[in-house]
Amino acid sequence: MLRVFGVVMFGLLLSACDGVRQGDQDANADSGQPADAGADADVGAISSERLAGHLRMLASDEFEGRAPDTPGEEKTVAYISEQFAAAGLQPAGDGGGWTQAVTLERTEIAGPVAASFTVGGDEAWSLVNGEDIALETLHPDGNVALRDVPVVFAGYGITAPELDWDDYAGLDVRGKVVVVLVNDPDFETEPGRFGGKAMTWYGRWAYKYIEAAKRGAAGVLIVHETAPAAYPWVTVRNGRLAPQFDIVREDAASWHLPVRGWIQRATAERLFADAGLSFEAAKREAQQHGFRARALGDARFSAAFAVERSRITSRNVLGLLPGDARADETVVVSGHWDSFGIGEPDESGDAIINGAVDNATAIASMIEIARVMAEGPKPARSVLFVALTAEESGLLGATYYAAHPLRPLATTAAVLNMEMWSPDGPTRDISSWGQGKVSLERDLQAAAAALGRTYSTDPDLEAGLFYRADHFAFAQAGVPAITIGPGMDQLDGGVEGGKAARADYFAKRYHQPGDEFGDGWDMRGPTADTEVVLRLVREVAGSGAWPAWDADSEFRVARDASAQERAGR
Repeated sequence: MLRVFGVVMFGLLLSACDGVRQGDQDANADSGQPADAGADADVGAISSERLAGHLRMLASDEFEGRAPDTPGEEKTVAYISEQFAAAGLQPAGDGGGWTQAVTLERTEIAGPVAASFTVGGDEAWSLVNGEDIALETLHPDGNVALRDVPVVFAGYGITAPELDWDDYAGLDVRGKVVVVLVNDPDFETEPGRFGGKAMTWYGRWAYKYIEAAKRGAAGVLIVHETAPAAYPWVTVRNGRLAPQFDIVREDAASWHLPVRGWIQRATAERLFADAGLSFEAAKREAQQHGFRARALGDARFSAAFAVERSRITSRNVLGLLPGDARADETVVVSGHWDSFGIGEPDESGDAIINGAVDNATAIASMIEIARVMAEGPKPARSVLFVALTAEESGLLGATYYAAHPLRPLATTAAVLNMEMWSPDGPTRDISSWGQGKVSLERDLQAAAAALGRTYSTDPDLEAGLFYRADHFAFAQAGVPAITIGPGMDQLDGGVEGGKAARADYFAKRYHQPGDEFGDGWDMRGPTADTEVVLRLVREVAGSGAWPAWDADSEFRVARDASAQERAGR
């Protein structure tokens, strides 16, 4: 059934791609790249027609938004497995199959959500879930029933001893709901202890939840603002209204807060005003060293909703291109296949969050890179292609693989993750997410230069993208890893055009039904970017050198712990 579904449908889609602007074998010439860029005979081997065909399939309504534990997952896993096989890879999953089972805890709100604040002697102030507030839970205790829980303000919710910073100093938050700000204190100030506008791990919502849970809080409410969050409220709403997932944890009751979520800035402003405070003044105070958390007067928070819990099994899809001289060493090429499934209808009535840019583009590129490499000479190192699940739920497929690797992490040379190629035209540059402080960034620069292109550092460091992609789970385990994404310097439009296109995407399509594939896509950009990644994979897989974290990287210590297993190779 896999072969019938994949081959027949893919053939139909290839024939339907004529309306898509594409470069195929002459992608470099069409995109304005130098004709002699990269003298390799296989430089033009990436097919934009094939990329478009995979995109049409994966981002089609038939795949229902590719959410884990849905019919969309079944179709997605079947399609990727079939394409890996057609490309010439070997199955590299559990028991010699194509997949790795990823067991996840699934939590979904069942029925209406009641939420409110009470301040002073006033009546309870009701909050509309999805509009004023967006709640969720991953706690194992079942239904949420908080009643008149004290509310405190803990600034940015950060405890960073190495920076002499503790937003929780002197405050016991056990059994309380903590209101915190998104990002970290330097985002709107002069560069300080957090290094400027570039978001740190402390700025991520995941960190804020973990830190508050360690302290026994009953909940955390993050104040949403579009600029420091790097996405609009609709992105928050869609993410919270969808089912939530986590890997199975023995310590889930202490790891997860009973309730967590976001509130609109306007909601926070009213809460602070009712408590006799200025939200803006409190925010400025929280940006200063020495800030001290405090109760928000006698404010109380209540929330009640039923929760349906289940345990599901999703899947990573894995295909192996065996190496030659050093087959026991591994280069991982990864990207996530999941999107958000079927959510709330938009203004047009469309409810399917197709996830074309995010992240069908990467899966299409992965399949193409696998095909081209399998048709060529064997690499020295083995290349493991991994289509990961549940990235949108917190990098869970990558986290699971890093905890249960199918090939040793100590001899995994690198993880080259891909995310979100742009449909808005080719660029002179290619980029990677965040400041990785890793030799792979220089390797990517060299691969781009060999094809007549440039490398640009992440222009949106304040968005914290380094902590929002699957490579981060591998980095935490010590493996040198980067996420490669599109550049910003458009051949037709320059940097300003690239910035405008990216801003438009994040405002109107990111994690929304509008993220669809269509005939207006310019495939020259994804094709040229995939060619750079192909070259980088070949370089790392063919090299005898081991990529490494820079001396000042926080991940170097974890990698050094396994140095002996690489010694003498």
